[in-house]
Amino acid sequence: MAIKAVFFDIDGTLLNDRKTVSKSTQNAIHHLKEQGIFVGLATGRGPGFVQPFLENLGLDFAITYNGQYIFTRNQLLYENQLPKPTIYKVIRYASDKRREISLGTASGLVGSRIIDMGTSRFGQIVSGLVPKSWAKTVERSFKHLIRRFRPQRFDSLLTIMRQPIYQIVLVATEGETDQIRQKFPQIKITRSSPYSADLISKDQSKIKGIERVGQTYGFDLSEVMAFGDSENDLEMLAGVGVGVAMGNAGAMVKERAHYTTSSNNNDGIAKALAHFGLIHFESDKVFKSQDENFNKVKDFHQFMDGETCETPRVYDLTEASHRSDFKIEEIVEFMYATSQGDKIKFTQALLDLHAAIDKAANKVQSKPHPESPLVGQVDALTDLLYLTYGSFVLMGVDPKPLFDTVHGANMGKIFPDGKAHFDPVTHKILKPDDWEERFAPEPAIKRELDRQIQKSLSRQPKDNKKAKEDQS
Repeated sequence: MAIKAVFFDIDGTLLNDRKTVSKSTQNAIHHLKEQGIFVGLATGRGPGFVQPFLENLGLDFAITYNGQYIFTRNQLLYENQLPKPTIYKVIRYASDKRREISLGTASGLVGSRIIDMGTSRFGQIVSGLVPKSWAKTVERSFKHLIRRFRPQRFDSLLTIMRQPIYQIVLVATEGETDQIRQKFPQIKITRSSPYSADLISKDQSKIKGIERVGQTYGFDLSEVMAFGDSENDLEMLAGVGVGVAMGNAGAMVKERAHYTTSSNNNDGIAKALAHFGLIHFESDKVFKSQDENFNKVKDFHQFMDGETCETPRVYDLTEASHRSDFKIEEIVEFMYATSQGDKIKFTQALLDLHAAIDKAANKVQSKPHPESPLVGQVDALTDLLYLTYGSFVLMGVDPKPLFDTVHGANMGKIFPDGKAHFDPVTHKILKPDDWEERFAPEPAIKRELDRQIQKSLSRQPKDNKKAKEDQS
């Protein structure tokens, strides 16, 4: 599966518990951008909070207020205001129930000092220092103290609501969700906190926002990877091509996601991107090649086998035979594709291949081999690599995006138990039941080849176009 865009939730995902973006995540975003992959945010936060991340990390776009306000570093892409009568009714409800409330404007949340404190960087850091067993007690005491001295003035909200309002944040427990939903059936309620609810228009969500961005920038939901940890990420993680739950996410979020990575404090984003072949996640215990394709395949073996070899060694005959079997299978597939399904031609091609193997065996055995077995193995494999690149050169095909597609498909060979399964004899990696539907590379390869053909035609003189089209 080719991934064209990656989206991150912010709190508990992009940010670690110190409310900073870890170095591994910064490096991961840089590597994604180098490959031409779009990178964006999908959050319940407002534009004012999000803007610095776009600038500092060089992100392409931000879906804020759970899909209701979408922008890039240069322009507004989409906005959806809540109806004024609905806003007024929610304000009256909050006033009657003595519930703190904030209104989401184009600049950010305005209204409740409690919500403002809780969503500020300072408040988030402090909350991270409070033991979970104390959280509810501290929250109740804090709210009671604030209300005694500076209760919220709801009349000021009537002035604020003259501006476009995109989201309402209401202090409410999870147990009050159904009551609010019954009171306001025209509103969608989503949560990123057990203490407050985000109220947005019925047809809005992070996944809808991603879909809108994709229509503008040319990618489908199936070509998106998204990361999240909270309830308001559920639709997004289930609806994109690859939904990744952070290790610190709740059980429901992990259940809906396609994959669960490490926590936001333990390089979870970088590890998941490496798992699916989009970046190489470096470790001090392994060496890194200057060949990024090698590094990606190394990640593949690290995830599938649980180990890699860090010191050059010789294959024994059994291992070498298995590795040769894998290559022979691909050569036979290459010959079958060339024969275009003609059984007679394919049979003849196989006979020619057998004859070529016999000829090569005679040639190899007829000359001296002063080199060591390790040198001989490496020389042969390097020649194979060089010849493969030569085949692509003579086909006029750029293999890089195709390699990435195949690599992503191979990284999808994880079974529901979170492990790779192997053939007991050949040790070849087996495919999960849903692999063909979700990860089979052929459709993505066809799309990329069509793109390369069209790009080639645009460079050719008009009188050569017809010949090229006939070949395709």
